[in-house]
Amino acid sequence: MPTVCIDGYNIALSKGSGIATYGRNLLSNLNAIGMRTQVLYGPHANLSKRPILNQIALTDAYTPQGNRLRQTLESATARFGQTARAVPLTDDVIWPARGGGRPAAEACWSAPRLFNTANRAFKEHQTFTPVTFADHAEVPRPDVAHWTTVLPVHARGAANVYTIHDMIPLRLPHTTLDNKRQFLATCRGIARRADHIAVVSDATRRDVIQLLGVAEDRVTTTWQSVSIPARLRAATDATVATELEGVFKLGWKGYFLYFGAVEPKKNLARIVEAYLASGSDLPLVVVGGRAWLDEDETALMHQVLKRKAGRKRIRLYEFLPFSMLVSLIRGARATVFPSLYEGFGLPVLESMLLGTPVITSTAASLPEVAGDAAIMVDPYDVAALTREIRRLGSDDDLAADLSRRGPAQAAKFSPEICQARLVDLYGRLGVR
Repeated sequence: MPTVCIDGYNIALSKGSGIATYGRNLLSNLNAIGMRTQVLYGPHANLSKRPILNQIALTDAYTPQGNRLRQTLESATARFGQTARAVPLTDDVIWPARGGGRPAAEACWSAPRLFNTANRAFKEHQTFTPVTFADHAEVPRPDVAHWTTVLPVHARGAANVYTIHDMIPLRLPHTTLDNKRQFLATCRGIARRADHIAVVSDATRRDVIQLLGVAEDRVTTTWQSVSIPARLRAATDATVATELEGVFKLGWKGYFLYFGAVEPKKNLARIVEAYLASGSDLPLVVVGGRAWLDEDETALMHQVLKRKAGRKRIRLYEFLPFSMLVSLIRGARATVFPSLYEGFGLPVLESMLLGTPVITSTAASLPEVAGDAAIMVDPYDVAALTREIRRLGSDDDLAADLSRRGPAQAAKFSPEICQARLVDLYGRLGVR
């Protein structure tokens, strides 16, 4: 049975991310197609002779102060490689539920400070960091290392697959704080080294082929899938409505919803402007943690929130547990997600899967995901977005039609379809 190890770079984040969600879903899909699964972490703590300390290090909230001399030495020697050692998992350590809990993997590997060192080494010396998986009596070395994001790392003795989610730092450079030269150089390094590149949409596939000059047969679109626990989907509408009223003072199908990071590409400033201009009496609920370059995106919203009347129109929550977010999605009149650019657009898929109408944009991958099951607008056209918010807020037949179409469109991105794509991708590498 082949073994696939994915990186834990984003999975280790306490509040998760879209890529963390991708990584966890990737593990589930790999398990479903019969692969053995592992996760490679780069914790702050050095490896210990005590097994429990190595497990603790994978989820430890304590971050020791950086040692500059050690960092300089590790960066300078990164080109010679790091060794990952197996960390067999037991039930002795309780994993944080907020971060998604213990990943669905058979075993973990630990290479202390791997990702921080690799990123720093590439910035300073333009070198990728090779990783060697040490022999272990109970944990097999991986046949495939599947890196879930753009990282200047590669595995020795295994096929290397890299997922590139988007090329937004190059396509919309004004929306990110990435060092664009470094990002491009890392992507080009991946293009040279990768045994194969996975992408999450045909839009990203076109960008990778065009901007990196990668041959078409080396890039596979695997899509994305979402996994919403059955217990959350099984809750009755009445139960969810009671929760929304009790926790948020919101009525069933009585509000518009935006959820996602607060950053320029998400277009929150235009969402707020269009919503206010629509004159809708349904509140706008915004669920999103501040990311980067958010000042312009949130300026109007915060001006509104300074007024008591404004706080009735717009509700802002920086972070909510996933179960509560699912309830908010289910109870919304519509999700408003007219992003400027997306590699995929998970909020659109999650909303359609739960039968919530969606207003999204005509940009990048979003038409692929939404199909004919959502309202689509030019993301720069505030007047058009205003009209659609107003129309969907008042047209019950339109809302009901979109609610019916959504789950059927979401089924095109089911876990089974993603699994078939992964089988094809790994099959190209001779891994079956």
